[in-house]
Amino acid sequence: MIEADRLPGLAAGLRLAAHRFGTPIVLTDAAELARSAEELTRAFPDPWLRQYSVKANDVPAIVGRLGALGLGANVVSRGEWAIARRAGVPNGRITLEGVGKTEADLRAAIQATGQRDPVLWTAIESADEAAALARLAARVVRRDELRLDVLLRFNPAVEPETLPQLAVGAESSKFGLAADELAAAIEAGGGPDGPLRWRGIQLHVGSQLGAIDAWRDGVKRALAIVGLLGGTNPEFDTLDLGGGFPVFEVGSPAPRPERFARELTELLAALPADRRPKRLAVEPGRFLVARAGYLVARVLHVRQRTGPMVVLDAGMTELIRPALYGARHGVVALTSGLRPWTPDAAAAPVAETTLGRETGLGEGPTPGDGLASTAVEGPICESTDSFGRHDLPPLVRGDLVVIRDAGAYGASLGSTYNGRPRAIQVILEADGGLTVARRRGAGATIR
Repeated sequence: MIEADRLPGLAAGLRLAAHRFGTPIVLTDAAELARSAEELTRAFPDPWLRQYSVKANDVPAIVGRLGALGLGANVVSRGEWAIARRAGVPNGRITLEGVGKTEADLRAAIQATGQRDPVLWTAIESADEAAALARLAARVVRRDELRLDVLLRFNPAVEPETLPQLAVGAESSKFGLAADELAAAIEAGGGPDGPLRWRGIQLHVGSQLGAIDAWRDGVKRALAIVGLLGGTNPEFDTLDLGGGFPVFEVGSPAPRPERFARELTELLAALPADRRPKRLAVEPGRFLVARAGYLVARVLHVRQRTGPMVVLDAGMTELIRPALYGARHGVVALTSGLRPWTPDAAAAPVAETTLGRETGLGEGPTPGDGLASTAVEGPICESTDSFGRHDLPPLVRGDLVVIRDAGAYGASLGSTYNGRPRAIQVILEADGGLTVARRRGAGATIR
């Protein structure tokens, strides 16, 4: 499937939002959010459980929108759990996972079970965690013969086709249990008849998967374990396949969710019916929100450093992925010489419009034709605060640019480093309206 580039049609709305709310500003395209959720649902229809990984974008309004589109919430802490509840997601559609769950996190899961409002499941990362959860649970859940539903996070020891930093299913990764550690974790958690009800396997091979080979190998190993353990425990019936469906730059080939689903269908068909998991789940994050997000920034400086260089008012505090992983995000001009510029312009920017007059654009010098490879830098006092080089028209102080695919791991990984306020989060509605999803954070002031 070839994705259409929605940016040219959204450019006017992005300029208007920057004028109305200031920069830096993050806009979420509601129509693209719905399109991604629809694509996921087509690939993994009911009765598949589709859980949104909240860590990708923890703005409650975004979590709530995805909840209304049929997504549950996958959380890794009480903080994310609270966000999901505030967004309207009930406990019965929330799954608790994460490699760093604290005693308080585990206790909260137990208390919810004791109150007969449990989360869908809690995923265990180690024998130590299983023992801690069982010790806490024995005081609460067995009192009324309640038991806590638990999955075992399995490390499949594969080599995912992605950046090393994102290869969480690799053998050297800190995440999950190796195949030969699973039985010990069940014993540490009280065994089959203890306070924990062992329901299945949770798997996450890696993020931004460029191919399905390692994912397929990991799923094969997970299916074998579900069949083996399910043979002696009829309640061991669940396989959660995690996420990892990639979002590359517009126009770049990438395996779609349907391709992963088709592979799984073939794997399941090869198994005897009594060895197939009865409950299946996926938990994507980035796939659902990345393409929908646009970070709009304003040019602060224009310099010549072996070619053009611009410094923006947005950087690693708003989108840390380039500095953290070396990830590339496309940067496109919205104005040039303070005049509106269409992202697909072949040469000169578009003529002044009513929108241009409303936003105060169209008053600067007309730039020359053509694009130049331009270094795009952030404002943070770190040399790694850079978005790389991009083909841009001539820019002046005050021009606007947009950074693509900024909907994932921007808001949730954002910081106030250098005393900067958090960027405002706005939803660009399908009808062109603008809805504030999270207000700009308060910055330090001089008195």
